[in-house]
Amino acid sequence: MEAQDIKKIYRAVCETPSGTGFFIDHMPDFLYKGDIDDGVPHVHTFYEILWFQEGSGSHSVDFQEYPVHPGTIFFLTPGQVHHFDGSDAYKGVAIKLCTDFMQSRGEDSDLFVKYDLFHTFDTTPYYVIDDGTAVQLQALVDGMEEELKTGRGVGHIDMLRSLLKIFLIKVHRYGRKVGDLQLDGLKPAHRLFVQFRSMLEKNYATKHTVQEYADGLNVSVRTLNKCVNDCSGRSPLAFITERIMLEAKREVRYSNLMIKEIAYNLGYEDPSYFVKLFKRQTGMLPSDFREMDEVPHCVARA
Repeated sequence: MEAQDIKKIYRAVCETPSGTGFFIDHMPDFLYKGDIDDGVPHVHTFYEILWFQEGSGSHSVDFQEYPVHPGTIFFLTPGQVHHFDGSDAYKGVAIKLCTDFMQSRGEDSDLFVKYDLFHTFDTTPYYVIDDGTAVQLQALVDGMEEELKTGRGVGHIDMLRSLLKIFLIKVHRYGRKVGDLQLDGLKPAHRLFVQFRSMLEKNYATKHTVQEYADGLNVSVRTLNKCVNDCSGRSPLAFITERIMLEAKREVRYSNLMIKEIAYNLGYEDPSYFVKLFKRQTGMLPSDFREMDEVPHCVARA
């Protein structure tokens, strides 16, 4: 994506007349009708919740395809590359959130929900809800839309934040994430795991060792290793490497930067080491990954 296009998307959310950095849209109205065709890979600079209520198909997020069925709710993070399969049969809700709107207010629950719903590059980016939960969530969405219509009354932003937080908590409590451990914010080990993911998201380009993250979290390497492994079945080092490689794949594929520039941006002063690491992790040289054919179902609509 060109920087100019990304700026247009950002403005569509974060510079709305209400100034809230909060916007609700509906499928299929917004699909394929804006400046960016949602049927081709594109990058957002805002958080997005996509609740598919009708229609089935597939949704590609960061080089992986995921099934879409009624009751599927995707949580997308700034920087993720995604696109739809070209179907216009979807019906549902899209909640778009400026990064400022999603800033933590210092509450543990804010951090936990944010980094267990969003920023989950290591797992499936969606939850599946049942019909009963859908009724509760729809009432909250209706409340958000009603609040957006009222304008800037007393407590306007607080009301939107509160409704959104209840929405996220209900998805976290009652939604199902296939194959993943259901994290519990009351368990210290689970909180530490989420804190690790939060720190990793902010520092993956500069901190590459488990020791650095353990020091930042004021725990021993052994404690961090056990916590992350118990919660995910993987080591902290695997998480660190996977996050770096995800960003590397994004930049290699969807930017015009030279490979050595990408290596430097990700904290590697030796481009040759970065190339070897990239090939070891992906099975391809960066130059080959850049030239790889697009996803077959990625077709721009007229």
